[in-house]
Formats: sequence, C-alpha cells, structure tokens
Amino acid sequence: MRCRAWAVIAACGLIAACAQTRQTPPPIIPVPPPPVAAQVQPSSPATAPAPRRALSDLPGWAQDDHSDALAAYAAGCTAARTPEAAAVCRRARALTAAAESQAREFFERNFRLDPIRQPGLLTAYFTPIYPAGAHRDAHFSAPVRPRPADLSAASPQSDGGYADRAAIEARPAGDAVAWMRPEDLFFLQIQGSGVLEFASGRRARAMFDGVNGARFVGIAAPMRRQGLLGADQTSGEAIRAWLAAHRGPDADAIMRLNPRYVFFRLTPDDGREPAGAAGIPLPPGRAVAVDPAEHAMGELLWIDATAPTLAGAFPIYRRLVTALDTGGAIKGAARADLYLGRGDAAGAEAGRVRHTLNLYRLIPVGEPGE
Repeated sequence: MRCRAWAVIAACGLIAACAQTRQTPPPIIPVPPPPVAAQVQPSSPATAPAPRRALSDLPGWAQDDHSDALAAYAAGCTAARTPEAAAVCRRARALTAAAESQAREFFERNFRLDPIRQPGLLTAYFTPIYPAGAHRDAHFSAPVRPRPADLSAASPQSDGGYADRAAIEARPAGDAVAWMRPEDLFFLQIQGSGVLEFASGRRARAMFDGVNGARFVGIAAPMRRQGLLGADQTSGEAIRAWLAAHRGPDADAIMRLNPRYVFFRLTPDDGREPAGAAGIPLPPGRAVAVDPAEHAMGELLWIDATAPTLAGAFPIYRRLVTALDTGGAIKGAARADLYLGRGDAAGAEAGRVRHTLNLYRLIPVGEPGE
C-alpha cells in the first residue's frame, strides 16, 4: 500500500435573432403527405451505441513492447478473480518467451477495450534507497517509528481519530527502528516503503506497518502558493532539495501541512521489487496503483498519458500495465500511479510524472468451452 480533478469544462449558448421584411404570402398549394414508410426517424445520438474500438486503434499501441507487457501481465494476472480473467491468465502463463508478434496477437485476441470516458491524472512512484543510521546524530535526526501499540494496522483510525504528524513527532522516539534525514523520511512515507542503507553496508527494507488515518495532503500546491517553488518546478526532486536546504523549523512547517504519518517495520532486503497490495512483486514500468473502489487487482489497463505539467518530464507514457497496488492519494476511476523501480534514477523520473491521463480497461474475452 502506498500514500500518493482539476478539469472543469463549461459550455455556453449563442442566441441569434434575424428580422425579415413582411411580404404578401404566396398562394397555398396543398401537398399530399408522404407515405408512412418514408417517415423514417433518425436514431437519437444520445442512445446510439458508441463504436467499439480495437486495441490496434489505441494511440501508441504499435510502439509498445508487447512481449515485455505479456511477461509482466502473466506474472501479475493471478491476482484477478473473475472466471474470464482466470481463463485468459492461464493462456498467458502458457506462453513462454513469446515473440513480439505472438504477444501482440495474444492481447488483441483475448481482450476488448472499455474506455474510461473522463480524463484523469497519472503520477508515478518508486522504491527509494536512503542512507540511515542506527542511532540519532546531527545528520540522521528523524526517527523511523514502528506502529504504536494503540493503533491497529488493519483498521487505522479515521481522519482526525488519531494523532496528526505534528503530535506524533513530538513524542519520545525510544522505540525507533532507524534514523533518517527528515526530508528522506517524509518521502519514504509518501512512497510507503523503501530501502535503508546503513554505514556498515547493511541494507534493510522499510515496510509499511500502519498509518495514523489522516488524509494525505500534497505540499506542492501550498509551496507554489507561498512562492517557495515555481509553477512547473514542484517535482519530487525539487521539493526534496528545498526541504533539505531549509532543514529545521521552515521545512518542518511545510511537511506538517501533510498530517498523514506512516509507520514502518524493518525486514532484510533481498534486492527484489516490493510486493504491492495484490501481494505480487511490482514489475517496473508495468504496474500501477489504482483506486480499489474503481478497479480490481490484476486488471489489465492501457495508459495514454500526455501533457506533463512539470519541467523535465518525459512527454508521453503509453503502455500496457496491470493494477497491482493501491494508494492513499489514488482516488477515482481515471487515476493511476505508475511504479518505476528502485533507486535514484527511478526516483528522478517518478518525481516529474504529472500527466493528463486517458485510461482504458482491457476486458478479458472468453473462449468456447471455458
């Protein structure tokens, strides 16, 4: 689990009036009515079914790496629960090392498109690798806290039902499992998990272990409003750099605008990608976090994301992805958070992803006898 609508369209009418000079009307000549069979009523545009689009009509479809997409889908499709999805998943897993043409044919034969009509938002996340200390010092001053005994991991308190970020940070930290730079801990809590690297060379995975239940509040917008960062300079990388440069009361005040607080437990790091909410390791570039009220785990999706709002971003993301994770800030049918992998390069890319998203569900098509 992770912690991650602004378009309003108005229409107006135009009223025109025209005047005509009064003239003597021509003689009225009776005209017989047309035969009944000729009175064909046009179908209503509101009720006419929308034409069904083929997968091959998707923008960017021909350019995707379908072989890579098939391997990622086969690894994650076991999370799907419907009989149709299970049947398609079995067919996908029966294909090993499929050639590009074979993989593309598989998707086009086994799925149909179900577009989500309204545009939405694509963001991205990653697995950060942060330096950490076993004890507090001037460099590592922020405690990585375990879940408190009075907070249920399965059923976190509702918004406002538990202490907020400021109140939790004021508590003693005798049970801290590690210590980090404050801005690094803040971003670790946004990502929901990560890897900590200690001076000894040991690495440990910081795993999500509960949340205080407060809603996630992004700090990019208030930083823009306060003039701390430019309108197109609120990438994750830029925000983190500002927090590091203003470490202390100024940075603390900005971070406390987000009352959501995440607790962690440490486990050995095996170097693998983390498992998402579906319990399946996340394939970089091929997994998304979605709103579980709108999408099922294991669902296959096509993302068509353009018009980035942040400087330095890749202009377009078009590819097949599988829904394998969820996130506290991921709400709505046309909302997705793309997992990009581990480390600094993935983090730099993820922090610049804020694109207008057109999202398509790919619905499994059953075969006779299944």
